[in-house]
Amino acid sequence: MIGYLARRLGGAVLVLFGLSLLLYGLFYLAPSDPAVLTCGKGCTPERLAEVRHAMGVDDPVFTQYRHFLEGIVAGRDYPAGPNTRHCPAPCLGYSFETDQPVTALLADRLPVSASLAFGAEVLSLVAGIGAGLLAGLRRYRWLDRVVNGLVLAGYAVPVFLVGLLLLLLFCVQLQWLPFPTYVPLTTDPLAWAQNLLLPWVALAVIQTAAYARLTRAGIQETLAEDHIRTARAYGLPESRIVRRRALRGALLPLVTLTAIDLAAIMTSAVLTETMFGLPGVGQLLVGAVNQIDLPVVVGVTLLTGLLIVIANAVADLLYAAVDPRVELR
Repeated sequence: MIGYLARRLGGAVLVLFGLSLLLYGLFYLAPSDPAVLTCGKGCTPERLAEVRHAMGVDDPVFTQYRHFLEGIVAGRDYPAGPNTRHCPAPCLGYSFETDQPVTALLADRLPVSASLAFGAEVLSLVAGIGAGLLAGLRRYRWLDRVVNGLVLAGYAVPVFLVGLLLLLLFCVQLQWLPFPTYVPLTTDPLAWAQNLLLPWVALAVIQTAAYARLTRAGIQETLAEDHIRTARAYGLPESRIVRRRALRGALLPLVTLTAIDLAAIMTSAVLTETMFGLPGVGQLLVGAVNQIDLPVVVGVTLLTGLLIVIANAVADLLYAAVDPRVELR
């Protein structure tokens, strides 16, 4: 286990290094000058020179990238006229639009996106696995057809339409729920859940459809295998066969998909966060793109890569825990 984790850690460092190199090349070495974009319209040559020096883009290319990596490891100082702005490690850059380190912006927004992602993922797993299991055990019956119809509808309906309908129904017409505003879990758990319930449902629709379809296919494939027929021949109860043998094999493909979905939602639930006005990482990314705040865009992209790398490693560990035949090498 220790050797496996060490190899995965080394691989993660290489992946993130390659990703940072690619991102730095795309955003900072592009034909457009990031200092000009940051300085904005009406920027005087003197102000442009100050911005270029503050961002470090007046240094040679390799020096710029070396400073970028040093900032991630040990922090970095950004000159600002007579003053100096310090960006503590891990420094992913400094947003001159908000006058804050990118890491501080991400740390402020990440709890919102994490709350949204975990809640939506739990709803998706419970509803998706339940629906897929019912459809798979009643193949070609009316319940199977109903679930398949709902799965197709879940794939077809966009998240912004689901969110709009939920707001109109539960917040405007019925007034059962307040308009969503983020309340920290540690402040009021009940208000936290009430305000995130509609975003959870809106985001969970398409994921529930995917999990239900995958579970249905997995349970049907597993029930057709030889060891299931052998268990039935020995006279084992059908409920025990499904619970102890078929379900575990059917859920294995969900392990990787769930881990990657969870990591992706935490940084890319842009439509859901925008629809419900949640100040998460997705909204931060949209604002950074609109303001051409390149350090924030790079920071969010690197965070996404880090979360996906971690999610893949966790998925491999869960595979080994669920299926003893899987060896960690």
